[in-house]
Amino acid sequence: MASAEKPVAKALQDVGARINNASAKASRPPPRLVAVSKFQAAESIQEAYDAGQRIFGENYVQEMVEKAPKLPQDIQWHFIGHLQSNKIKAIIEGVPNLAMIETVDTVKLADKLNKAVQAAQRPPLRIFMQVNTSGEEAKSGVDPPGCAPLAAHIAKQCPHLQLAGLMTIGMLDYTSTPENFKCLARCRDDVAKELSMQPQDLELSMGMSGDFELAIEMGSTNVRIGSTIFGARKDPRLQAQSQQQKELSMQPQDLELSMD
Repeated sequence: MASAEKPVAKALQDVGARINNASAKASRPPPRLVAVSKFQAAESIQEAYDAGQRIFGENYVQEMVEKAPKLPQDIQWHFIGHLQSNKIKAIIEGVPNLAMIETVDTVKLADKLNKAVQAAQRPPLRIFMQVNTSGEEAKSGVDPPGCAPLAAHIAKQCPHLQLAGLMTIGMLDYTSTPENFKCLARCRDDVAKELSMQPQDLELSMGMSGDFELAIEMGSTNVRIGSTIFGARKDPRLQAQSQQQKELSMQPQDLELSMD
């Protein structure tokens, strides 16, 4: 049993219990748990690994590329952040155990990923299409009407990609009226029809720390949970900025004078 000295392991155990309870109430199989380790030290990820977690998610290519070689190679990495075209080669070649990219949302990105996977001689890479179900301009993702055309392009023109499902980021104020989760399910139906598939053969990646139980109720097969497992994130970039501001606001008496 996880002890108080291993808070990540204990939190992971608690999250697992909540996932199982939500799944039982909804009469659904438990979804895959992606432990979101953005800004977390390798030691914290290792603690979760030692407690049995194998699937981790990162938002930034550079961070994933730096962490992956330091950690067990049977980890399955999911990339869940906005992927810039100029970072594709780095993530495809630098993370051999990359299992999934959850944020494909344009034909251009799909085409470049397809070429990079082919050039690296990797097996077809599993991907999710990211859908902007809330209509927020600040969020990435293909608009719902564009899901079926994008899926058709991936299926026909990107043989080195395997479309495994759809992903969305929910709005916290939708917790009582989960229209964005319902929208993703409708998009899955559209994609399944376009590709002559059964809807249940496409996954739904939805649900984070604040809404994963609701997402499970709505049919999620893949939840992405970070702060509930690892605690509040500390962005090193903001910490460096804060330290710089402190240094610039020092008082004269805080500075030593060296007069040799």
